[in-house]
Amino acid sequence: MKFYLDTANLPSIRKFNQMGIVDGITTNPSLVSKEEGEFEDLIIAICKEVRGPVSAEVVSTDHDGMVKEAKHLSRLAGNVVVKIPIIPEGLRATKTVSSLGIPVNVTLVFSANQGLLAAKAGASYVSPFIGRLDDIGHRGMEVVEDLVKIFSNYKLKAEVLVGSIRHPQHVVDAAKVGANIATMPPEIMEKLIQHPLTDAGLKRFLDDWNKARKEKPSLTI
Repeated sequence: MKFYLDTANLPSIRKFNQMGIVDGITTNPSLVSKEEGEFEDLIIAICKEVRGPVSAEVVSTDHDGMVKEAKHLSRLAGNVVVKIPIIPEGLRATKTVSSLGIPVNVTLVFSANQGLLAAKAGASYVSPFIGRLDDIGHRGMEVVEDLVKIFSNYKLKAEVLVGSIRHPQHVVDAAKVGANIATMPPEIMEKLIQHPLTDAGLKRFLDDWNKARKEKPSLTI
């Protein structure tokens, strides 16, 4: 399974990218608005930092506007993926943009039907938002399960990119059902690394080592 960071914060991206666990980045207008600097400069900087796909979202809601933005965004860097919302005009734009060889991430997917339509329109990535479904009493992971099975049944090329991840268990569940990608905010990726028993074990090892060095000063690494 591939791990993407859902952020436009360069320090966070650098931190986790240096660990070798970041396969790509997803951004959206809300995330970009939290950061300093111009939108285009930020996307270019992120694309230089991460070799994998970097999703940058259009803000137009009509076909022509989305296509125009997509062409512009794709020129910023070779690893830009254009995010387009799953609305009727978005499906039209997905078909047009993908036919130009520009990869598209169809976002704001909340049902298997929407995801299937996005894949048929030519999306390279389909992003079901599971946390937001959970928030309203639905089981968001069910959409992921359905899309993984449907795409496999019909050999569709689109990858299932699970978004709106709220906690580490979402990542595990997405991996168990065969999702291609999980994108998560930095705080969730941090939680994937942490475990109280790891911290306790490391503390015990270091305490024992320091105690042994006091008793046997000759001990060195």
